[in-house]
Amino acid sequence: MSSAVIDSSPTAPPSVLSRPYRALSVGMVALVLLLAFEYLAVATAMPVVARLLGGLSLYGLAFSGSMAASVIATVAGGRWSDARGPVAPLWTGVAGFVAGLLIAGFAPTMHVLIIGRFVQGIGGGLFSVALYVLVAQVYPPAMHPRVFSLLAAAWVLPSIVGPAITGAVVEHIGWRWIFLGIPIFVAPAAVMLWRGLAGRATVVPQEGRAEPAPSRAGFGARLAWGGVVAVGAALLQYGSGLGGRGLVLLVAGLAVLAFALPRLLPPGTMRAARGFPTVVLLRGLAAGASFAADVFVPLMLIGERGLSPTQAGLFLTGSALSWSLASWIQGRGRYDRKALLRCGTALLALGIAGTALLVFDAVPILVGLVAWLMAGFGIGLVYPTLSVLTLELSEPGEEGRNSSSLQIGESVFSVVVIAVTGAVFAGLDTAWWVYLACFGLIVAQATLGPLIAGRVQR
Repeated sequence: MSSAVIDSSPTAPPSVLSRPYRALSVGMVALVLLLAFEYLAVATAMPVVARLLGGLSLYGLAFSGSMAASVIATVAGGRWSDARGPVAPLWTGVAGFVAGLLIAGFAPTMHVLIIGRFVQGIGGGLFSVALYVLVAQVYPPAMHPRVFSLLAAAWVLPSIVGPAITGAVVEHIGWRWIFLGIPIFVAPAAVMLWRGLAGRATVVPQEGRAEPAPSRAGFGARLAWGGVVAVGAALLQYGSGLGGRGLVLLVAGLAVLAFALPRLLPPGTMRAARGFPTVVLLRGLAAGASFAADVFVPLMLIGERGLSPTQAGLFLTGSALSWSLASWIQGRGRYDRKALLRCGTALLALGIAGTALLVFDAVPILVGLVAWLMAGFGIGLVYPTLSVLTLELSEPGEEGRNSSSLQIGESVFSVVVIAVTGAVFAGLDTAWWVYLACFGLIVAQATLGPLIAGRVQR
């Protein structure tokens, strides 16, 4: 019998919504949902915001600044969570996220809005890492697949209704409420999280225990490398939109990342060393391929197949739903992790390749839709499984650092593949073969997944 069959053990873990965990689970999901909605809403509304504030020349900085802050905060949040427990960085991150929203919402100029986005990035980076450590310390290991399945599902609703709500708010109420409306909903979510944390002990160092000097020095160096990585990613983002003129920036950004990124990731990550290094590499490869495909699929559907923006949005909604379904399935039992990852990464690569065939008019839209659902199902198997493995492969006190590495790898790999394919698209004519070239690069990255998935466990 296949090792991927569900374990028949009679003792099932409690539900993440059972009484002892309900408030905490609801609070975490609500905050992740708001974080996801804000991410998608800003991406939708920013062209209008930049035009109204007279800051189209600073458009890219509104995104790269937030990402740069997030990388630095992810490094700091991982060390802070390991040293002092996840509660303080969690609440600091929530406060920073809200503060950034308020600064951006009341911004009189594009420069002030970018400052708000920077503060948002700090808050989101701290919050995201602390959440992983909180899951490791509060929920039993048998519940981790279901917890991460629930958190992955929190991205589905914003993916479905986010763009439509954002458009209505910008058109009828005003773009500022894209930022100012979220804090209204953060308050009750934070109350639920506070209730769920009440009375729960989280692991913190013993009083008076001095932190070793090498650890402090190592943290300072790691934080500095985080800043260098952020600069490299920003160079990539700027260069990718300039076509041939941005080639120098593109090459410089790639060189900076090639030099600095390995300093932030576990040793052996770039050569797929067994264990946690491969987990980080696989997350970056899979997430980068998935997010880059998300960029090009609607462009192809609208530009090459004549679909309306609404129809293209419904096409993308199907992938979000299949992602959620796969996340739910992987959380319902004890599956063989390597089998899940091999299957998921293979489905992701095949699904993206099948969707790319829609560039040819002879291929029915339905065929592309089935392939896109397959890709969504694949990343839905992979994403939460790698989150679970991160905690399983972490020694006590390493959860924050390892979660930080996982999220940094995901962010930077995504930036690289989106920047490189975006540069190809911007530098060449938008012909059908250009789409195929971009999708070919994305599929090539996704195809590495099944080849290294078996190395995630020692």
